[in-house]
Amino acid sequence: MAPVAAHHGLVFIGFMAAGKTRAAQAVAERLDLGVIDTDELLESELGEPISAFFEREGETEFRRREERLVVSVLDALAGQVGGPSSVVALGGGAIESLAVQRALGEHMPVWCDVDEEVAWGRASGSGRPLAVDRQEFSERFANRRPTYESLARVILPSAARDAAGPAAPWLAAMQGSPGVRMIWAESESGSYPAAVGEGAIGLLDDAREGLPDALPARTFCVADDDALKSHRSLLPRTETIIGVQGAETSKTIAEAERILGELSDAGAKRDDCVLAFGGGVVGDLGGFCAATYQRGVPLVQAPTTLVAQVDSAYGGKTGVDLPSAKNYVGAYHMPIAVLADPVTLKTLPREELAAGFVEVIKTALIAGDPLWSRVRDIQDLDPMALTDVVFECARTKIEVVASDERDSGRRMVLNLGHTVGHAIEAETGYRRYRHGEAVGLGLLAALRLSGADRLHDEVEGLLASHGLPVSLDSSVSTDGVMEAMERDKKQTREGLGFVLLSEPGQPRWGEQVEPDRVRAVVEELK
Repeated sequence: MAPVAAHHGLVFIGFMAAGKTRAAQAVAERLDLGVIDTDELLESELGEPISAFFEREGETEFRRREERLVVSVLDALAGQVGGPSSVVALGGGAIESLAVQRALGEHMPVWCDVDEEVAWGRASGSGRPLAVDRQEFSERFANRRPTYESLARVILPSAARDAAGPAAPWLAAMQGSPGVRMIWAESESGSYPAAVGEGAIGLLDDAREGLPDALPARTFCVADDDALKSHRSLLPRTETIIGVQGAETSKTIAEAERILGELSDAGAKRDDCVLAFGGGVVGDLGGFCAATYQRGVPLVQAPTTLVAQVDSAYGGKTGVDLPSAKNYVGAYHMPIAVLADPVTLKTLPREELAAGFVEVIKTALIAGDPLWSRVRDIQDLDPMALTDVVFECARTKIEVVASDERDSGRRMVLNLGHTVGHAIEAETGYRRYRHGEAVGLGLLAALRLSGADRLHDEVEGLLASHGLPVSLDSSVSTDGVMEAMERDKKQTREGLGFVLLSEPGQPRWGEQVEPDRVRAVVEELK
């Protein structure tokens, strides 16, 4: 395992009843470490239950005593040589202390996120002094949440106690990669770490060295040829590398057959993993091969383009194109990890980076503020400066997928701009426009269909400021675009449902739109 920074202890933070103690215990058991629960230590020091002290002395005195104890624990942990001997779970309100926040700077805070209703259901009636009044509970929840978000290097979902054990190898690996942040993705068919930051891809080797029984021992890589030329040194230990041209024209059944054959020739087994190292094309293609090789082998996504790092690498969609339509042959196959290193973005052509930024715009429109306000103010696409935005986009997609893995409801909002965008790609043979450029045009069409004229103009200006097209070539056939939409894989007997959005953060899906209106907005793009 990579050298562990002695001052990077694992410290679990989160609102009351988020499951911090159980999560800390699960991680400690997996890593053979001790557990320190500061609430238990405080009760021992006070000589009585916290609730009794709280009622007699009040919150101010309680917080003073809590701060003193927590800072002393964190300082002692930071001073240990050879790595932490314990995992720490803090009380829910400890992070409101500036002294505690400073002390946490020497450690790796793991935020156990929890839905407010879940927290109230667990905490109310439990004797907790701050879980009596529902309105006050809600206000505390809202007030503390931004602090948890700002401190966290790792975010575990509401079922934190269930996710913590599987997350343990990755948490241990992250202690040697201080530039990486992680969110644990949960959905019906699987869970996985989504790590973003410099050094993220190296976590694969570090995690399996620390706990070799937790991950596949051998890796077979499907790699974008250009990414390989620039960033081969980032690859983990690999049995073989299968090169692919990262163009949409590579997403074919014939190319999938070639890759499957090479995996077989190289001796890949069901307990090995496929690493998809490249942009969206390689992620879709390599993922499809992982989903179908020997009826499914583990998949690790290592996205190297902006569009893949913010969108396509997450959520388990894999597939290839038919000549008539995009992603017509595919499978849902959740990765066992997504590892996104922004270093790979530094060698992308400016046009490719800008095209990927369209997916950032799309995701921010779906999420609303504060992400939308942050994204619309971005002027310089500095890859390393985009790390936090990439993380927040990944977080948005992961949260959407968690509620609807199979695209039967809310996940459809992620198709904002893609209905017209995919049709433009198909009509132009996947050669005239980059995926992001076509989706940008699709966003303009969707916003016009939504009647969001002011937002349409704002997005049009944002696209133009990054050198992206805001109009179609006059040679593009409107009839061809309309016919391509008829072949869209989301078409049902009821017709083709559009994703519309009147205000940032308020997407609607499955909206039926008269064909004449769709034709009119496509014509307007020309």
